[in-house]
Amino acid sequence: MLKKIFAILSLFFVSNLISQEINWISMDKALELQKKVPKNIIMDVYTEWCGPCKIMDKNTFQNPDVVKFINNNFYAIKFNAEGNEIVNFKGQKFSNPNYDPAKSRRRNSQHQLAQHFGVRSYPTILFLDEEGQFLAPIPGYMPPSKLELFLKLFGEDLYKTLDSQEAFNSYKRSFKPSFSP
Repeated sequence: MLKKIFAILSLFFVSNLISQEINWISMDKALELQKKVPKNIIMDVYTEWCGPCKIMDKNTFQNPDVVKFINNNFYAIKFNAEGNEIVNFKGQKFSNPNYDPAKSRRRNSQHQLAQHFGVRSYPTILFLDEEGQFLAPIPGYMPPSKLELFLKLFGEDLYKTLDSQEAFNSYKRSFKPSFSP
């Protein structure tokens, strides 16, 4: 009997962990949802061949604290910077005209939207405000505690109170991460 209870509890906890994931949506869907319920946007710009992107997916974007904070405070977009998706943004259509399907799992040409945002390395996390205005690119792999600083900065609109590099540096120095590692 005790074994059955333990098995049932184990299944419950495992399924609960598995079900905690970020609600990734397309750019078009995020912009549509912003019209009804304004939220800032977080965009994970990645490529298929990027090792640090895969590690960030596994270590950072699976962290329960990160998942909960992103789902509560942002529309989350996962965007392949070398994919062939057509994206409508700010009245412009962005595509990847030099996309080569034979290279879909290795280096390919960069998507026009990634170029528009000036993405030069992967992963890069982009933040946009409630009106779809570009706020900042944050390049490189980040563990949960490092990403938390930026999630709270943009998710709680704290960036609006920072008017200089010195103010940001002060925010960064005083920041105490609370997400589990």
